[in-house]
Amino acid sequence: MAVALSENSSDAHKHGLFFVFAAGVLWSTVGLGIRLIEDAVVWQILLYRSISMSGFLYLLIRIRSGKSPFTLIRRAGFPGVIAGLSLVAAYSGGIFAIQNTSVANAMLLFATAPFMAAVLGRFLLREPVRRATWVAICVAIGDIAIMVSDKSGGVALMGSLAALGSALGFAVFTVALRWGKTVEMLPSVFLSGLFAIGITVYICVAQGLPLSISAHDGGIAMGMGVFQVGAGLVLYTIGSRSLPAAELALLSLAEVLLGPFWVWLFLGERASMYTLVGGLILLVAIAGNALSGKRRTPPPITAP
Repeated sequence: MAVALSENSSDAHKHGLFFVFAAGVLWSTVGLGIRLIEDAVVWQILLYRSISMSGFLYLLIRIRSGKSPFTLIRRAGFPGVIAGLSLVAAYSGGIFAIQNTSVANAMLLFATAPFMAAVLGRFLLREPVRRATWVAICVAIGDIAIMVSDKSGGVALMGSLAALGSALGFAVFTVALRWGKTVEMLPSVFLSGLFAIGITVYICVAQGLPLSISAHDGGIAMGMGVFQVGAGLVLYTIGSRSLPAAELALLSLAEVLLGPFWVWLFLGERASMYTLVGGLILLVAIAGNALSGKRRTPPPITAP
């Protein structure tokens, strides 16, 4: 009996590794997807991506739980609203960052989100932060200075700041989920899609941007909503149930490492020396923080 349980646990662990790594691979293609957009701007991209993501998640949540996603959103309450709005900020900042700085720079700055979440959780939720995490946060702050030090007051600097804003949005999303005593992502992500649709339609109309875009740009944006954001979150949710927090943090590096690789492989985009040096320091900080807490287990994930 003990042997059978051990084998089942081992299989679950292997499956979890595969699902979470696959999620990172899907998320890593976001930079390539944005680069392939020809004419659409950030608000148009986000609009079409949100439409497809919301439709995909509605069907998935309905099939998975047998309940209306709107019922689950009402249960999430105010923390769910904060989580949804913070994701809209994260999406917007992420798309703007990739359009205005290198994919490598944007991806590496996105990776500061866990550290931001640790600080916010400490001050807003009184959650303890390990000493190793504080050290990693200090290293990350210095690292960010290195990565943006070669950016003048132009577009590239704005892209870097947008990437940090995107990371902050994801950090607020994480803290809001903890505040609501749940780490179930899908209902809040579905809500973020609805918010994004409303907000982006308003901004497009206010700025005189057409709501219709080319079939090429619309197809890429809607494909990202289903196969990158939507499917990636589903795989991550499934895999994270059987993995400790340290392994989740390390596997999340797949997104950071592969993102620049795809744009280099298909589009020939290269990272600057500042980005490479800063990225190496950041990856060491993330890996060191994860490995130092490898005995810590993640909180249980509540099914919708």
